[in-house]
Amino acid sequence: MMSSPPSSPPSSPSPTRYPRILIIGGGYVGMYTALRLQCKLRAGEARVTVVDPQSYMTYQPFLPEAAAGNLEPRHVVVPLRRVLPKVEILNGTVLSVDHAGRRARFQPLDGPPTDLPYDILVMAPGSVARTLPIPGLAERGIGFKTVGEAIYLRNHVLSKLDIAASTSDLALRRRALTFLFIGGGYAGIEALAELEDMARDALRYYPSLAPLDMRWVLVEAAGRILPEVSPDMGVYTVEQLRARGIEVHLNTRVTSLAGSSVELDSGETFEAETVVWTAGVRPNPLLAHTDLPLDERTRVRTTANLAVDGVPDAWAAGDCAAVPDLTKGPDALCGPSAQHAVRQARRLADNLLAELRGQPLTPYAHSYAGSVASLGLHKGVAQVYGVKLKGLPAWFMHRTYHLSRVPTLNRKARVVADWTLALFFKREVVSLGSLQNPRRDFQLAADPAAPLELPRTDPQLPLPPAPVPTPSAHAG
Repeated sequence: MMSSPPSSPPSSPSPTRYPRILIIGGGYVGMYTALRLQCKLRAGEARVTVVDPQSYMTYQPFLPEAAAGNLEPRHVVVPLRRVLPKVEILNGTVLSVDHAGRRARFQPLDGPPTDLPYDILVMAPGSVARTLPIPGLAERGIGFKTVGEAIYLRNHVLSKLDIAASTSDLALRRRALTFLFIGGGYAGIEALAELEDMARDALRYYPSLAPLDMRWVLVEAAGRILPEVSPDMGVYTVEQLRARGIEVHLNTRVTSLAGSSVELDSGETFEAETVVWTAGVRPNPLLAHTDLPLDERTRVRTTANLAVDGVPDAWAAGDCAAVPDLTKGPDALCGPSAQHAVRQARRLADNLLAELRGQPLTPYAHSYAGSVASLGLHKGVAQVYGVKLKGLPAWFMHRTYHLSRVPTLNRKARVVADWTLALFFKREVVSLGSLQNPRRDFQLAADPAAPLELPRTDPQLPLPPAPVPTPSAHAG
């Protein structure tokens, strides 16, 4: 184990010992910083440790396509140990950071917490979903930031088609086929558009269901969607969604999600069994348990060089950092986007190396290149360097851009293979409900008389009592 007892004093850098660079977070900033350090550090110059609960980095722009079945979920994640063979990877959670003492309290996936001594800190824990005190949200909401959430949501939507096609209860069918998405940013729009496209495609296998039986609803508190693009492109996207029968409610807020109902501040009430929350992010709560300087939004304050403001041997970037945006003025800050995170990671690694070697630092400056978004198969919207694209050209631009950005040649090849196969074969539209309770059959076999829940397809609503199987049902 790489840690030392909590009572031991932290070690300080010395010519006879490699300084330890501790990177907290294995997302965009964490992985790309470690990757660049791995390539550029000289032998014996420093050692790098990355701490993250997961053993992979998720390429989030591909999550909607993974949820829709256009990409294999394993192909949208990058294994950290595979791409960082010279870096120590520790899987677990950092509970707190005492930078003055150069120690991080580390909770591994199994076992007691311990202290990790370090010499140089890189804070890159990213962000978490920003939730609001809406009744029922914590119990019913499904996020869309991880590959696990994307897989679950895919299975969930398809299972609702199975339920609707297997019941004669019209109220249950309407509730099962109503899908609510809250938040009109890129994550929400792409998830909604891709999943609606997938569900519409799946209906060919459900002769008792029609597209008009489904109800897809988008609720956005602001007066427009996709704030990263120009207003006219946002209007175009709304028009495209509405042309597909998707309801778009702007300047509208959800006031309650209690039970199975949805209440809007416009007074409208309806029932839905699917609630997807993509209404923004906030910095990782870990930052409140550090001695680093934070701004009013609990982000780490940094200089334009990506060093933590006024703190030696500490760096930060990405969604958790308040990084000055030199391209927009003295008071502007960089937004929480993958585009900034990847470029900040490279600049951070170069500046960290420069400081180790006594060289001058270079401030981070990057003009926003634009945005691309998929609205389903062969549909999209893009605005890159002022050029606006719609429909098929925008969709092609979306795929081309993100293929160029996904890390490693291995991932690129697998993504291209998935897309190529999709040209010749229809996508799979089957719900793998057993993922929610993989031990159910084993438990039934071990104790047939014990009451068990049915495989859970909707975590928000009560389930009917499970049938008690007879022993003969499991014989032979």
